[in-house]
Amino acid sequence: MANTKSAKKRAVQSETRRKHNASMKSIYRTYIKKVEAAVVANKKEEATKALKESIPIIDKMVTKKILDKNKAARHKSRLNARIKKMA
Repeated sequence: MANTKSAKKRAVQSETRRKHNASMKSIYRTYIKKVEAAVVANKKEEATKALKESIPIIDKMVTKKILDKNKAARHKSRLNARIKKMA
């Protein structure tokens, strides 16, 4: 438990950031799931549209340091590969 005033403040800040980061992670996961759902449903146009919507969101998470750049690249690459495989 935090003893000093500054440590208590840091604990509050950390908790606030943790909640914000968790909601941001949820957002990007939702966009990825939309693409995957369209791929499973075999709807190529919807999957392509969903991918175009999700790429800027994924890139934004990288700039906010919510997501590592390599993990983001891996997500984008695998989603794109799954869409291409549908043809």
